[in-house]
Amino acid sequence: MSESEGLVILPAAVQIVLADANVLYSRVLRDYLLYAAEQEIVNVNWSQEILDEVTSHLVGNIPGFTDESARVLVAALTDTFPDALVEPAEADYALLADVALPDEDDRHVIAAALAADAQVVCTSNVKHFPLAVMAGLGLVAMTPDELFTQLAYSHLPQMIAAHRAAIANFARATDESTITALRRAGAPKTADLMAGALGLGDI
Repeated sequence: MSESEGLVILPAAVQIVLADANVLYSRVLRDYLLYAAEQEIVNVNWSQEILDEVTSHLVGNIPGFTDESARVLVAALTDTFPDALVEPAEADYALLADVALPDEDDRHVIAAALAADAQVVCTSNVKHFPLAVMAGLGLVAMTPDELFTQLAYSHLPQMIAAHRAAIANFARATDESTITALRRAGAPKTADLMAGALGLGDI
């Protein structure tokens, strides 16, 4: 059980979500989050440091993903979500001055969440964001699976629309391949919920 599981049930109101780089690495997780934002059931944010981490990872780890591919991706993100980019101020870092973190490399992520006035940090590494620290700052760390599951419970028609958009904008994608990709990306609960909602049975 992750630290956030069982702690937070998202209300139907729109949540401000700070996307950690490790969520944006994965095409299917990125698509689900961004198309959910296009459905206006979350507001998504990131910082330049997060975007730089994303593109560095993709260029270094995905065959055929070039610096030009990185520029195209960042341009698409910023053009589609022009208000998503936030930059932490000294005051945001000052709130973290006495905070000890499991991984100091994540300090900028929390600072960006504070700059965005976010409620949620969506990350695949919730253990790097201690519950007590996050709660003291008015934040919660949720995995993509936890976030998407809560969104499916509270906004199922919009999440189905987000799923459809993800398929429509990725060549050769199908319902089945996208559900399978969710499982491979570490979102099995989301995959189960969406497969059931789409009438796909067990995939």
